[in-house]
Amino acid sequence: MSDMASVRFHPEKSIIITNDTTMKRMILCLTAMMSVLTMSAQSIYDFNVKNDAGEEVSLEAYKGKVLLIVNTATRCGFTPQYTELEALYGKYSPEGFEILDFPCNQFGKQAPGTIGEIHEFCTANFNIHFPQFDKIDVNGPGEHPLYTFLKARKGFRGFDLNDQRGKMMDGMLRRQDAEYDKKADIKWNFTKFLVARDGRVIKRYEPTDKMSDVEADIQLEMNPVLATIMARRSVRKYLDKPVEHEKLQLIATCGINAPSGMNRQPWIVRVVEDQQLIAAVTEVYRQENAEQVARDKDFKNMFRNAPNIICVCTPAAGGGELDAGLLGENMMLAAQAMGLGTCCLGGPVRFITSNPKAKFFLERLDIPADYRLNYIIAVGYPDEQPEARPRDTAKVKFIK
Repeated sequence: MSDMASVRFHPEKSIIITNDTTMKRMILCLTAMMSVLTMSAQSIYDFNVKNDAGEEVSLEAYKGKVLLIVNTATRCGFTPQYTELEALYGKYSPEGFEILDFPCNQFGKQAPGTIGEIHEFCTANFNIHFPQFDKIDVNGPGEHPLYTFLKARKGFRGFDLNDQRGKMMDGMLRRQDAEYDKKADIKWNFTKFLVARDGRVIKRYEPTDKMSDVEADIQLEMNPVLATIMARRSVRKYLDKPVEHEKLQLIATCGINAPSGMNRQPWIVRVVEDQQLIAAVTEVYRQENAEQVARDKDFKNMFRNAPNIICVCTPAAGGGELDAGLLGENMMLAAQAMGLGTCCLGGPVRFITSNPKAKFFLERLDIPADYRLNYIIAVGYPDEQPEARPRDTAKVKFIK
C-alpha cells in the first residue's frame, strides 16, 4: 500500500491521520516552505504575529521604534526578569521603545496555561504594561518564522563562563548536547534580541546577560546621534544609483564643519559626480589589473562600485592629517544618517597617484600644486548590511 493510501480523514476531528513516512515528508515540506519565506524576508517588519487576543498583527506597526524581543516563561528561575523588563519599558517607552513578549513553553515546560492566564499572572505579579503575544515555539519544526529570522541574524555566541549563572547554564546544556554551542537555537527562556529603529537586528542577549548591559545598548539606540555612530559600517556593495546632488552637498557641509586646529581647515575636498570621469579612470585600472578585475564578476568600478566618491586632500608638505580625519568621519556619519553607505579607500589613491595614465583624473580634480590626494570616500546607496566587527574594549581604560 502506498503512503497516501494510508491517509484517513476524520471529519468529526477535522484532522488528517497518516503514517510516519508521510508525516515526515509533510513536515519536511512545511519546514522548507517556511525556510524559503523566512529567507525572502528583509526585516522583521515582513512578519505577522498573533497578539494575546489571537488577532494577526503586522510588526510593521512597530517600524521606527527600538525593540527588545524576548521569549518568556512564568515558572522559570529567570521569571523575575519581568521586573527589570518593566522598569526598562517604563523608562524608555515614551522615547519610542517597545518590548515584544512571546511566551514559550519549550524550555522545561515553564510557560503552561493559555496566553490569557499568562497575561493575568504577569499583570498581577509584575504589573507589566508592554505587549504580550500569543505563545509560540522558538526552536524546531514548529518555530515561528520570526525566530528563524532572528536566529539567522544573530546566532548564539556563548554564555559568560565568568558568571556563575552562565557557567551553570553551560554545564546543564552541555550534558544534554556536547555541541549545543555550535547551534543558533534559543537556549532558554528570556533570550533577547535588540532591534534598531530601521529593523536591523543589532544584538542577542542570553538570559544570563546583565540587564545593565542591555540597557546600555538601548541607550545607544534611543539617542539618534549615538545610534548613527553605532550603525555606521564600511559598505562595499552599492546600488547602481547615483546620490542626489543635494545630499552630497549636505555631506560636504557636515564635513567642513568638523573641528580643526586653530580653525586652519587645511583640507581640500572634491566631490565627484561625473560618472564618465569615474568610468574613465576605472578603465585605466581595468587595463592595468586585468586578471584581478576578471576574477571579480561584480566589478563595475575601482571604488567598490560606488556611484560617487569624495576625494580629500591635505598639504603636500605634511600636516593636516588629523583634521582631515575628523572631516572624513563627519562626512561618513552624515551619509549614514541619510541612509547612505560609505567606505574609506586607500588603494585607489595609491593607484591614481602612482600611475601616469591616471594623471588626467588628478588634473580634473583641480588640486592645488601644494596639496596631495590623501584618501577617497566611496559613497552611495548600500546594497548590503554588514555586521559590526568586534571591538577590543580592553584598549579603553578609565583613570580615576
